[in-house]
Amino acid sequence: MTQQRFGIGESFGRSADAIPIAELRDLVSQQHRSQPCPFRSDRRPCIKRGGVCSLRLYSNTDSGTRRVEGPSGQLRVTCPYRFHQDEDVFHWVSETLLGSADPMLVGEIGFLQSDTGSDVGRIDMVLAAQGPMQTLDWCALEIQAVYFSGDEMGREFRSISDPTGTSLPFPSGRRRPDYRSSGPKRLMPQLQTKVPTLRRWGKKMAVVVDRPFFDAIGHMPEIPHISNGDIVWFVVRLE
Repeated sequence: MTQQRFGIGESFGRSADAIPIAELRDLVSQQHRSQPCPFRSDRRPCIKRGGVCSLRLYSNTDSGTRRVEGPSGQLRVTCPYRFHQDEDVFHWVSETLLGSADPMLVGEIGFLQSDTGSDVGRIDMVLAAQGPMQTLDWCALEIQAVYFSGDEMGREFRSISDPTGTSLPFPSGRRRPDYRSSGPKRLMPQLQTKVPTLRRWGKKMAVVVDRPFFDAIGHMPEIPHISNGDIVWFVVRLE
């Protein structure tokens, strides 16, 4: 059987298997402060070593390392800033929930307070739009990328940095997207804390995930009209 492993899907927003090996070798050897994130509007430096935005499944064939095609070969987003591309997601959410395609964006908003006055938690982003009666309408937005478990990415950097290589090497480490840690252990407790309060305020919670993440969550009942939903899922696929 053909061996398959997860490796670097994208480095600084570019498909790893489409980057010339010499250039990829240079990218993964740099510290993240030396290269801006291509998806942040403020162009701040990338927060990931090697600029790894996503994972992809590769197969080890007689003709070299090849990406796996089909649903199992979809890119798996590992950095939340990957969803910020051209701010398309924010416009989509705002137009759907607020009726405005050009919202104000405010990040990292404190949510509720403890007895000491400190924030209990934070909302990833709040989208706000001016209503017809000059009232400010808004919704909350959570963005969830997937964690991975297994061997650290440094093994891939060392493998790619081998000066004798002429093409993308087959992933040397064994790792996988960890949807259990990212979904039930990370995202769901956040929603259980925030959504009941948002419901009392009459506000919606939008959640942005990629297609493989959403498919891994499991079945959820759907409602016929958006006005009756507490959580609105916006599911994206990288092409």
